[in-house]
Amino acid sequence: MSWIILFIAGLLEVVWAIGLKYTHGFSRLTPSIITIVAMVASMVLLAHAMKTLPAGTAYAVWTGIGAVGAAIMGIVLLGESASLARIASLCLIIVGILGLKFSTH
Repeated sequence: MSWIILFIAGLLEVVWAIGLKYTHGFSRLTPSIITIVAMVASMVLLAHAMKTLPAGTAYAVWTGIGAVGAAIMGIVLLGESASLARIASLCLIIVGILGLKFSTH
């Protein structure tokens, strides 16, 4: 169950990371509220997952999900580069996340 909670926390990290772009420096109310709620919820879920998962593993997986998700959403929503090198680098992060998941007891 902790892994599912951690995955959801990582998805919420993607929401707030991309949400920051839409807040325009927290000057737009609705995106700012969504971003802040996602930040808090993501942290709470991460803390809950860390009750049973190793801290280093949980944090690395959380940030990895956030980094990969934010990069993909940047490509899809914001027109950021989808170069081969960038996609390959994202794949390496995914391999690292999976490695941490499957090497944790």
